Amino acid sequence: MSGTTIETGSQIGIYGLGQTGQSIAKFLNRKGFSIHLFDDSPTEEALAMAKKFRSEIYSCSDDTDCEEYLKSLQAIFPTPGLPDDHIALKFAQDNDLLIHGEFDLAQMYDERSCIAVTGTNGKTTVTMMINQMLNSSGIKTKAVGNTDTPLVDAIQDESLAKFVVEASSFRLGQSQNFAPDIGVWLNFSPDHLDVHKDLESYELAKAQIWGNLSGDQVAIANEDDAIVMSHRPFEGIFRTFGLDKGNSKVSNNCLFVEGRKLMKVEELPRSAPHDISNALAAALAATHAGADDQAITETLRHFSYLPHRIEMISDHKGVRWYDDSKSTTPHSVTAALESFDNVILIMGGRNKGLDLTVIAPMLNRVKHLIAIGEASKEIELAFEKKVNVSLAESMQDAVEIAHTQSYSGDVVLLSPGCASFDSYKSYKERGLDFAMKVNNLLKEGKNVNN
Repeated sequence: MSGTTIETGSQIGIYGLGQTGQSIAKFLNRKGFSIHLFDDSPTEEALAMAKKFRSEIYSCSDDTDCEEYLKSLQAIFPTPGLPDDHIALKFAQDNDLLIHGEFDLAQMYDERSCIAVTGTNGKTTVTMMINQMLNSSGIKTKAVGNTDTPLVDAIQDESLAKFVVEASSFRLGQSQNFAPDIGVWLNFSPDHLDVHKDLESYELAKAQIWGNLSGDQVAIANEDDAIVMSHRPFEGIFRTFGLDKGNSKVSNNCLFVEGRKLMKVEELPRSAPHDISNALAAALAATHAGADDQAITETLRHFSYLPHRIEMISDHKGVRWYDDSKSTTPHSVTAALESFDNVILIMGGRNKGLDLTVIAPMLNRVKHLIAIGEASKEIELAFEKKVNVSLAESMQDAVEIAHTQSYSGDVVLLSPGCASFDSYKSYKERGLDFAMKVNNLLKEGKNVNN
């Protein structure tokens, strides 16, 4: 057990019963804690779990509810993504009620090494790269956290030697004691202002990845990102990566890690600036976690990029169609546009309170912008004087407009820069819908401008 701060038998609240909340509840129940369940909109699965525990699910809608339901608790575990200004969190802070996250709980009961990865963009890709590099080196690991497997579930598998943790700001912001042996911070740009109370809160949540480092624990930072570098920790070992500077960098068109030449840039399956940066970060982290160079280079040469991340879904009559539905911030749109020219850009959805105009310097690569979803009017207003803008009433409409506007040599890019929740359950559902509509349209054999 590592840094236990909650006494066995304490009364614990779990607020939010999605996948992670249910995992926490089950774990604490097995450990003999008295658990109290909360959810503002419980699912059928959450209700079934509560019935199994012979427990009710409560909700706090005002201070009276909080006083009644939370006053007797010793600690509360909020679900990742519970807004900073949620009334239950405010009550906990005002009444000195311990707030802990999933990562804290896992580290209380397990001392195995964690490699944690955070960043506004690229953290899933880098997490998967590191995980593959370590497993290929004979070190049995699992990618956990902001994935299909919460860390608190993964620690119950005794066969694993290490954990590669995708660490979102939601989880890091709730963590008090979490201290990964290797903490990687990829980049920072505005995001999630629908959850964090302001940009500073989001930044500080990200910085928590290094908040408890000490001794020989390693902080790995993007030397090309001034905000990341401004949070250099006082404790631990500090290493950096960058496109042309750092302990992991590109020199003479080759990737170098800690002074060792790994491979040529041209050997990477994708080599946009953000792809190279992600490869450098993964290689540096995996090196410090014990991976061997062959496993690192083979992973980078043959890495299968995840769906909905600048994924080509069709090359039809000289027009390439790409699904970048995972792009939910304007900065990620900018990163995607760096790879292309002659772009018909499909952008929009639900804006998360972010400044869309950051993509303006890249509009010289865009020949036509198609705006969709709740943010369509906002997009039109921001860019109509700089580029031709069409408003689409649906994804089907957007695809048809893109089809009529595209010529051989063009790229049609779905890179929304916004959340999907105005019309879809997830960015995955949005991407799949886009791909389906593109493929159906192209199968119909309608003429394209050649």
